[in-house]
Amino acid sequence: MIFWKEHAALRVVLMALSFVLGLVLLFVGWKTTGQLLGLGVMILGLVLLLTTLALYNKPFEEPKKKK
Repeated sequence: MIFWKEHAALRVVLMALSFVLGLVLLFVGWKTTGQLLGLGVMILGLVLLLTTLALYNKPFEEPKKKK
């Protein structure tokens, strides 16, 4: 997508924030073992880490060709 190629600084800031927040949520959820809330917090942290990966890969995607 061209937007993410043009706004690299925004992408880097969003990646850094989602990475740090995702790790924090994973460790906080890890400390609350045996509770369902801990599992939910860890899943939310995992989603943020996957979002970081998606943001990193966004500028390298090839545009979809129309048929």
